[in-house]
Amino acid sequence: MQHPTLEIVRAAKSFVKGERVLKDVSLTISKGEMVALIGASGSGKSTLIRSVAGLIPIDKPLDGSDGEIRAFGETMQKNGRLTAAAKSLRSRISIVFQQFNLVPRLPVLTNVCVGFLGHVPRWRGTLGYFTHAERQTAMQALTRVGIAEQALKRGSDLSGGQQQRAAIARCLVQGAEILIADEPIASLDPSSARRVMDILAELNRVDGITVLVSLHQVEYALHYCPRTIALRKGEVVYDGPSEALTPAFLGELYGAESEQLFLPGIEAARREAPARSSRRTGHVNGQAGLQPA
Repeated sequence: MQHPTLEIVRAAKSFVKGERVLKDVSLTISKGEMVALIGASGSGKSTLIRSVAGLIPIDKPLDGSDGEIRAFGETMQKNGRLTAAAKSLRSRISIVFQQFNLVPRLPVLTNVCVGFLGHVPRWRGTLGYFTHAERQTAMQALTRVGIAEQALKRGSDLSGGQQQRAAIARCLVQGAEILIADEPIASLDPSSARRVMDILAELNRVDGITVLVSLHQVEYALHYCPRTIALRKGEVVYDGPSEALTPAFLGELYGAESEQLFLPGIEAARREAPARSSRRTGHVNGQAGLQPA
């Protein structure tokens, strides 16, 4: 029996006692899916992303039952504790942040080679020593994302879009099977944002990498992701085909907050959205709905 690539079971999280940021979130993502995670500010998107990546622990659900996050069929964390399998599982999961997280003074090539750190001896990582073969692999990754000519520049010398592409190249050399992107285009201009989303879509389509991408603009979910999960106040309020996300429907889900989620081009994005999803049963606020395969 094939397990889901990613499974979240009743995830809850509080940073302040009595204030739940995540409330009983459960969902599964299958191998090779490209899924958007949307929600207005404060909906819990970043907290969920960081929990899935193993960067923060989840709590017990309100009723005291078990909350759990599984990857590749193995438990990575449960009720605030990382398991013995967490380290090996996290090496198969890579995360791209909005802030790029490059070391400004290091060459781009070295920044990309940092993706090898989970696979090389600690002394080599400490000294920043990477083999010729590893550097060649990093160059191939930079070529994949279209910035090979920037390899010897300092990280700080790249534009925002180029830095984000370097961060994605770092995920490639890591050999990630799941790529989680937390608002990767929020600080980019539209042209750079489309280029970054094109790269994520290509890695999903060509390499079979499972992609979960947190987005603030629904237009990009419509165009690139067959499936969208919508959070509101820490709860999943929709999980289904992105094509259903009309302004009217978003208004029903989010009320006035829906204005944060789309720009005037949403209808054009809906018309251009690739027909990449088939129909199967999903859920909208607990009611039967549609969900892409």
